[in-house]
Amino acid sequence: MHMADALVSPVVGGTMWAVSAGALAYSSRKLSSTSTSGNAIPLMGVLGAFVFAAQMINFTIPGTGSSGHIGGGLLLSILLGPHAAMITMTSVLSIQALFFADGGLLALGANIFNLGFVPAFLAYPLVYRPLAGTTRNRPRLVAASITAAVLSLEFGAFLVALQTFFSGVTALPLPGFLLLMLPIHLGIGLVEGAVTAGLLLFVASSRPELLNSQVTPHMRKRGLVASVLIATVLVAGAISMMASSHPDGLEWSIEKLTGTTEIAGQESAAHRSLSKTQEKTSVLPDYGFRFHSAHTLVQKLQTPVAGLMGSAAVLLAGFGAGMLFRRKDRRAGQGGSH
Repeated sequence: MHMADALVSPVVGGTMWAVSAGALAYSSRKLSSTSTSGNAIPLMGVLGAFVFAAQMINFTIPGTGSSGHIGGGLLLSILLGPHAAMITMTSVLSIQALFFADGGLLALGANIFNLGFVPAFLAYPLVYRPLAGTTRNRPRLVAASITAAVLSLEFGAFLVALQTFFSGVTALPLPGFLLLMLPIHLGIGLVEGAVTAGLLLFVASSRPELLNSQVTPHMRKRGLVASVLIATVLVAGAISMMASSHPDGLEWSIEKLTGTTEIAGQESAAHRSLSKTQEKTSVLPDYGFRFHSAHTLVQKLQTPVAGLMGSAAVLLAGFGAGMLFRRKDRRAGQGGSH
């Protein structure tokens, strides 16, 4: 559900940039003001890398000719808390847009809001937490995961249609777009909910303290970090090659309305400028090599190489953010000691 720049006008794109930047600044302040922020950093890095890798695995939606992938925002919110999740998802989406041309730069603010803010600050606190409760009740955890994932995806799909409509740069009709986007993302949400529930059940049996969304200084992270890193390498380097080739839910909806996944819209100077910037920054556009090769092995290596490089970039971004938070923590501690 990554929006392309062709769907978004400069006004809507700029507005969503401002809104997402405000949410990100708020999250950064909240996270840096907590005494345990430094302890969250290793988990932010590795979980962000895992989500990046997991988003590369498109699964087929039976009977539709479409595919979907998990968003990961809800999972991050449950394991890290909403503020750390917002920062982590921003790093994932920014790296996807800059280095892999997955989602537009003008649309990046909208994508951060739809895939980061919605699960972190709406689906997690308003749906998941009340349903899951504070007990270790497994049926409630599963029900909460699926319900929150479905509502998060449905509201995100609704926002995509609404942002496209208010942009007015395409001829996509709002009623028809919604009639396609909402049902297909219902299927995607059900799969994401089931995957999220399965991962949480594993965490509940191995690291139950993580389900409190409170990363404490005494939490044993080394084994968990290693486990998530191994899973990330397997997903990015091997399982990603089995991803479905069907168009995702957004592309499928556009194709059903227009007959093609290519979006014909009004192109502004901002569109052209950001498109040129993205061409320069994307080292592996569409998760493939810039050069063309007919060699079968080279073609097969494109996806795992992109997955591993992207996961490593998100991991480094997480640790970079961690160093920033640690410096803030130290300054706050020094200021409080005088």
